[in-house]
Parts: sequence; C-alpha cells; structure tokens
Amino acid sequence: MNSFTVLARKECIQLIHELKIIWLPLVFIFLGMTQPVMSYYLPTILEALGGGQGITIDPSFAQQSGGEVLASTLGSQFDQLGIMIIVISIMGIIQSDKASGMLAFIMTRPVPVHSYIIGKIISNYVFIACSIGLGYIVSYFYVLYLFTNVNFGHAVLALFSYLLWVLFIISFTAMMSTILNSQAAIALISIIFLLACRMLVGLNPIIDLVNPAAMSKAAMELLITGTVGIKVAISIIVTIILIGLTIFITNYWISSKKYSRE
Repeated sequence: MNSFTVLARKECIQLIHELKIIWLPLVFIFLGMTQPVMSYYLPTILEALGGGQGITIDPSFAQQSGGEVLASTLGSQFDQLGIMIIVISIMGIIQSDKASGMLAFIMTRPVPVHSYIIGKIISNYVFIACSIGLGYIVSYFYVLYLFTNVNFGHAVLALFSYLLWVLFIISFTAMMSTILNSQAAIALISIIFLLACRMLVGLNPIIDLVNPAAMSKAAMELLITGTVGIKVAISIIVTIILIGLTIFITNYWISSKKYSRE
C-alpha cells in the first residue's frame, strides 16, 4: 500500500469523525431542491401575500425552462452559499495538520510531499464532488417534475464542467491553508477571492479565458442553450494549469518550510 493510499484513507476516516460525511451531502441536497421549489412556488407565494395589490409578477418567470432552473441551481445556490460551505468545510485541510504537529510528523516518514498534498486534495474532492452530485441530481428530478424536460446528456456534461471549477476551489483553499496559519483568514481570503472570480465571469471575454469560474458559466450555458462556445476548450486547459499551479505552490511552500525529510 503506497503513501498516497494511506493518506487518502486517513482523510476518509477524518471525514467520518468530523461528521462531514453526513452534514455536507445534506446541505447540498437542500440547496439542490431549494432553487426549483422556490422558482415554481414563489409567484404564487408573492401573489398570496400581496393580495393581488401592488405586486406585478413577470409571466416569463413562471414559465422558465427546466434548463434555466437547473442552471440557476448552479449559479444561485452552489456558486454562492455552496462556495462558502466548501471553503469552510476544508479551510483546515492542511492548517490543522500544521497546528497539531501532524504535518511535521508525517514529513519525517518516507512520504513525498506531493503524495501528501494530492492525497488531501483528491480525497476531499471526491467526497465534495459526490455531495454536489447528490444535490444536483435532486435538483434535476425536481426540475423534471415541476418544469420542462432537461436533456440528460447536457445535464451530465454541465455537471462535469462545474466540477472542474470545484476542483480549483479545493486546490486554491488548500494552498491558502498551507500559506496561512489562521483558519479565519484562510476562509475569508478564499471566499472573497473565489466569489470575486465568480462575479467577474461574463464581464470580459479575455478575463473569462483565464478565469476558472468560467467553467461554471459554461455549465450554465450548456443547460440553457444546449451549446457552448469554442473558447470553452481554452478555459478547460487554463483551469487545469491553474489547478496545477496551486498544487505546485502548496508543494513548494511545504518543502521550503523544511517539513519534508532532510
């Protein structure tokens, strides 16, 4: 059994001990069902509360397509509150090991630095991706029931596109967790930066090419229009490069701090 497998198993055990394996999927399931339910019933609720006076409801709001509603699940739920929840859940991914002395202990073993980092990121990514996937599936079935049909192939491709953005979120937070010593600072800086990336999407085509959050936009476009721009291939490559860069910085920082074996 190699060091990567051992470290990945350690992370899985920690997920169980911290009960993340229970509450994180439940949170994303709740977020997934919230958008289609609110989109469907909000006009009725507003009309009932307003008594028909002073409230004008856009008819097109109640006639949203299934793809638009599913896309809004990604954009309005997963890309806002979802980002905050992901960051908060993993802000101590490496910082906690530094604070407890576990990182220094692990690095005195025959464990390559990159195996430690990859084990951390991949194990947390698989778990978070599964949690998001559960929430997305719940949202998909609610959309099918309450709205129009959504092409299954497009829904699957959109999810994979979005999960590439999620991988960047995790790798960036891991980098911040390595560089900073305060979990509050890790969470604050990561959330501000990642939400800023999401807010910049669509403002400029050039920025979108180097913005990993453009993968979320591509997922939403695929759900709404059924097509994506040719530039999405460039965004995929750039996002993968940026993920690799964050992992490289994390590896360099741990090595330069003499945590690794002499």
